[in-house]
Amino acid sequence: MVDGGGVPHMNPPLTQTSYILGDKAKIIDIVLHGLTIREPIDDEYYSNNMAPHTDLTDQEIADVLTYVRNSFGNKASAVSVAEVKAVRSKKK
Repeated sequence: MVDGGGVPHMNPPLTQTSYILGDKAKIIDIVLHGLTIREPIDDEYYSNNMAPHTDLTDQEIADVLTYVRNSFGNKASAVSVAEVKAVRSKKK
């Protein structure tokens, strides 16, 4: 897991996956509100839930996701505070 590889069937990898490198709004929503439904990530199911992190600031979420999107061999655009604010405001 130190390398972002995840744990098979438990925790999805942070490396080269569509949910990390793809739609930023989706991964922002997962960090903010968690994920408790079983949905496939790149055709594989994972059993652990993601806890919600609504206590994090928009800046903290933007920083963490920008880091993940550009670490572990990933190369993707930064996540902005404005993007996090937009996703957060949709769920109120």
